Amino acid sequence: MTELSTAPAVLVERRGNVMIVTLNRPEARNAINEAVWLGAGEAMAEAERDVEVRAVIVTGAGDQSFCAGADLKALSRGERIAPADPEKVAWGFAGIVAHPISKPLIAAVNGTALGGGTEIALACDLVVAADTASFGLPEVKRGILAGAGGAFRLVQQLPRKIAMEMLLTGDPIDAARALDLGLINAVAPRATLLDAALELAERVAVNAPLSVQASKRIALGMVDGKVASDETAWAQTRKESGALMRSEDAREGPRAFAEKRAPVWKGR
Repeated sequence: MTELSTAPAVLVERRGNVMIVTLNRPEARNAINEAVWLGAGEAMAEAERDVEVRAVIVTGAGDQSFCAGADLKALSRGERIAPADPEKVAWGFAGIVAHPISKPLIAAVNGTALGGGTEIALACDLVVAADTASFGLPEVKRGILAGAGGAFRLVQQLPRKIAMEMLLTGDPIDAARALDLGLINAVAPRATLLDAALELAERVAVNAPLSVQASKRIALGMVDGKVASDETAWAQTRKESGALMRSEDAREGPRAFAEKRAPVWKGR
């Protein structure tokens, strides 16, 4: 077994009062498998418990991708990407997207963030992106939908018409466009991305932690670890996704992608 295959799927480190959580599967473009889901979710839970943690940064290893979404190769091998434990499944995709914590969450997007990668960024409070980063929800090109919060969060965080264009075309935008639209807070050269994210985190961490956490909970409407306003959207997402995944088109999209051909949609 190679050294790469035995590396932790998620790295967790501290820089003062800031926790840095790194999705550590660069060979798979940091795609989410069960190990990443558990590692990132457990890091979020630890950050919430630890009074010394005042902000959390989520980033990806390598220079190419922040997160490529679900590990489709693992799924094709019959492997699960969500844990068996129902409480940890409830954390949502990557252990993050339905796992709100009071500590401010900052995404340091080091490369492409498509599908689940964009959905992780949408679940964060602040985003700093490398100048090479891109964002998008291409699921409609594959006969599926953005089921990890993207279908409702994108419309919450962008002007409605722009969000609808991204959702319905599946086309991505680059970091400069994302900054202009207010989807992200700052753009930095890839080499200094983590420094820029840490600087932003430290601007948060210098403030009174209980004040920061209470302010976040109020802003999100978060009570007892849940955002009440999201619950209806999550329920609809599960219902629509369940129905869609039984369709012929949902099978055709991934098949066409694997076969490197244009899909033939049937609308059924």
